[in-house]
Amino acid sequence: MRQSPYEELISVQNLLEAWEEFLKEKRNRKDIAHFQLQLMDHLFSLYRDLQNRTYRHGAYRVLKISDPKPRIIHIAPVRDRLLHHAMYRKLYPYFEKKFEYDSYSCRNNKGTHRALYRFEKFIRIVSKNNTKQCWVLKCDIRKFFANIDHNIFISIIQKHITDTDTLWLCERIIRSFNPIEGKGLPLGNLTSQLFANVYMNEFDQFVKHALKEKYYIRYADDFVFLFRERGELENIIPIIQKFLSEKLKLSLHEDKLFIKTIGSGVDFLGWVHFPDHRVLRTATKKRMFKRIQASPTPETLNSYLGLLKHGNAHKLQLKILHVHSE
Repeated sequence: MRQSPYEELISVQNLLEAWEEFLKEKRNRKDIAHFQLQLMDHLFSLYRDLQNRTYRHGAYRVLKISDPKPRIIHIAPVRDRLLHHAMYRKLYPYFEKKFEYDSYSCRNNKGTHRALYRFEKFIRIVSKNNTKQCWVLKCDIRKFFANIDHNIFISIIQKHITDTDTLWLCERIIRSFNPIEGKGLPLGNLTSQLFANVYMNEFDQFVKHALKEKYYIRYADDFVFLFRERGELENIIPIIQKFLSEKLKLSLHEDKLFIKTIGSGVDFLGWVHFPDHRVLRTATKKRMFKRIQASPTPETLNSYLGLLKHGNAHKLQLKILHVHSE
């Protein structure tokens, strides 16, 4: 007899496989080592709670970081983080099929670099190989994770998932974090990365199918539109503002909204883009050298050398190599 989607998700086999994935690069952490001492007892206890629908999410631990700007990360107990991984393993493949191609954050075979090259391709198309003007509308959602509405999000998930037990568990995870009544996803949860894409997929679908915008790219809560006429982009702004406000209860960050020509340089995903090249953003450059000075290990240096391969940064590469040789 075939298992239900929920039974597959909470199965001991899925929990064990999720544990192996979760354990990578985390073996030396005390809370994880302590959990592993009685791993099977913990797994079967979690399984029983999920099977009986008596599962309760634990309290979050707060961690303040600066990466690059100050952020507050909320870290769940190991037991709950294990469940997040188990959920992700089963839910991500299902939702991945529903996402638009030009969404690039937290997806397999996507990421920052692919978004950058897609942006470069769109510039060439819109500008007809730099023979026409290319305008870019750059937008950012104000306090995106903090403003994700729980009720709206649950209604979105209900359109995709019909299994009542899986819906119950998703709601348990969503409502486990509630700093503002009925709002917010914790930055520390693996499930939050997937849930954020599910939430913003509503906007992606609207842009691609209702507005029929071809030259649109989204990475998390940053997105761009490219067009040959400035007026077209100006007309889009109130339309997307209305959709975000009415359908998702989100708003654009007005201080980070701009329309510029690609010739004047457009800041997107850490790089400033021009018609035929891109250079590293000044703030990113400063942060890079600050980290290298603090930790000039081969791993750190190689990481940044890999980053710089994706733009016009030959002088910066030489400077890093010089630091490495000292």
